[in-house]
Amino acid sequence: MYGGQRLLSSFLVTDTEKKQAPWYIEIPVVIALTLLAIFLLQTFVGRVYMIPSQSMEPTLHGCEGCTGDRIFVDKISYNFSEPEAGDVVVFKGTDSWNQGFVSQRSENDVVRSLQNVGSYIGLVAPDENDLVKRIVATGGQTVSCEAGDPGVMVDGEPVDDSFILQPAAFPVSPETGSEACGGDYFGPLTVPEDNYFMMGDNRTNSADSRAHIGDEFQGSIPEENIRGKVQFIIFPFNRIGGVDDPAIQQ
Repeated sequence: MYGGQRLLSSFLVTDTEKKQAPWYIEIPVVIALTLLAIFLLQTFVGRVYMIPSQSMEPTLHGCEGCTGDRIFVDKISYNFSEPEAGDVVVFKGTDSWNQGFVSQRSENDVVRSLQNVGSYIGLVAPDENDLVKRIVATGGQTVSCEAGDPGVMVDGEPVDDSFILQPAAFPVSPETGSEACGGDYFGPLTVPEDNYFMMGDNRTNSADSRAHIGDEFQGSIPEENIRGKVQFIIFPFNRIGGVDDPAIQQ
């Protein structure tokens, strides 16, 4: 009986060894499956972006030569709900926002192809002008900030601006704007349907929808350009935490 058990055990071990793939096949398969998993996560779940500028201070930190915040951008939420005023989002710029954008891709065809492949798995940034701002007004709403207004107005009511940078980064000329507006006066304008009016939390240091009001979208961003909702700061470690999305409209 015991001899039979040993014989069966020996057979199972031998059979397992025969089925195990050699390392030169196993390792490439593991790498390929890992890259596929990363691609699926980046495409359908979310991805990490780096904040390069100060336009979203104090919510998101970034500046030239410093360690910018790394943020996790969720791509799932807007499959089940619409973007709302107060959300911080990453979006692809429209033509007017893209003036001055310079592609970081190599002129070498081989290197450029490798960079494009790398962008699918998060090793290289996408070759597009991705920006991060807060939604202030949505399609069909009227947004403005005129002389005498207590702040940015949506449909005649001031929005909550408790999250913006205070004091302002730069002085505002009283002849063309106000501190309450966070810069020059603008509007009133009606946001096109399925579009979103974007503003930076660092109001006096943000080239946002206000700077592109003359374009075909009145400076707003079409819904299809939104890449996802900013949910968390994941790096540096001393800034790890969620990103607030307050209901800024009364």
